[in-house]
Amino acid sequence: MATRGEFSSRLGFILAASGSAVGLGNIWGFPSQVASNGGAAFVLMYLILAFLLAYPVLMAELLIGRATKANVVDALGQVSRGISGRLVGFWGIITVSLILAFYGIVGGWMLSHTLEAVVKLAGMEQLAQWLVAFSTERNLLFCALFMLLTVGIVSGGVVNGIERWSVRLMPTLFVIMLLLFGYVMTQQGAIEGLKVYLLPDFSQALNPDLLISAMGQAFFSMSLGVGTMLIYGSYVSHSENLPRLGAAVSLVDIGVAVLAGLLIIPAMYVALHNGVQIFAEDGKLLAEDTLIFTVLPSLFAAMGFVGTIVALAFFLLMSIAALTSSISMLEVPVSYVVEKHQVQRTKAVWLIAAAILTLSCIIILNFEALFGFVIALTTRYSQPLLGLMLCLFAGWVWRRNEILQELKLGDAGAEHSLFWRIWPWYVKFVCPLIIVLMFYRSL
Repeated sequence: MATRGEFSSRLGFILAASGSAVGLGNIWGFPSQVASNGGAAFVLMYLILAFLLAYPVLMAELLIGRATKANVVDALGQVSRGISGRLVGFWGIITVSLILAFYGIVGGWMLSHTLEAVVKLAGMEQLAQWLVAFSTERNLLFCALFMLLTVGIVSGGVVNGIERWSVRLMPTLFVIMLLLFGYVMTQQGAIEGLKVYLLPDFSQALNPDLLISAMGQAFFSMSLGVGTMLIYGSYVSHSENLPRLGAAVSLVDIGVAVLAGLLIIPAMYVALHNGVQIFAEDGKLLAEDTLIFTVLPSLFAAMGFVGTIVALAFFLLMSIAALTSSISMLEVPVSYVVEKHQVQRTKAVWLIAAAILTLSCIIILNFEALFGFVIALTTRYSQPLLGLMLCLFAGWVWRRNEILQELKLGDAGAEHSLFWRIWPWYVKFVCPLIIVLMFYRSL
């Protein structure tokens, strides 16, 4: 039996877990949600809900992971002392594999747009056109390339793969974001976008649709429910203070989302100033793929040579964000196969990645029918229900005394902490109630 990996430093864990949480959901999803939900009011409710809902569920995953030191199936099996936990673990593995199947496609788009800027600088216009035109060949090629990058990192294991690359990629992501933000703020129209982003219309704050969207965003942006945080928690040393580590991960994740909004919403108003259409027929800001692949590239094109450099930085940023999440997703099924079936790590990584790439290819070849369907199935339905199951295990099934003993390993005075006074009943009653309400509304 191979020994389990463990993060070698606190910073390594925080950057790896934040990298898992910081994905396209923060940099693409969050500004899109802000754009379509009335600006600053959404930002305000998102910040509140991220702490009220996402942090307690994140802690449930980290605690279960570290206490059991096992893959998601065995960890939930140990906590539930029965078949129910193992079944939920398998459900988590299937869900995360399906998420990675569509995520790999989107990650491939980010890579092809990054390469397009490079090719443009080299003056190869025809190739540049092909790289950004939607085609089955391009989608298959770049999805495979993106999966290869993911495989390369995960094969290295916890310290030499995941931690080593997270410690490099996450600071790079921050630097690119700050440079882009600094540049965008020097452009005309940016201040108007900043006002939309930062000045809330409080009448909108309690709009039920806005609340549901903010809750969903908080949940998905921290990659909760599918076992990624549980696995990362299982690689944390028993001497660490988990509530503090969890808070640090939450803060980095929320910080990146807010920073992404600070970059993208003003950039949209810069685009408007340059004659690019940023509003849909109904008067709402354009969001999601239209925002990333139409509005912003039109802005970059209007900026000439500098625009190509900015496009390169922006899509490189998106590629890094996609990659830091994809490595944590692939680790979920890999850790199970390595521990349960004693398969050598590199072999397990290649086999599972090949299976997921096959799913991606099926989605690409039936794009209209499957792409949106798989996204809705996993992120709108499966993920919240898995989050609910985790809350039920942590709040109702797992013995409170065992949880307290686990917390005491990293903090001798844990039972007198604010965290211990609030979290056990909060994850038992409040979180399940909020998730059920959110799920009911989304149906």
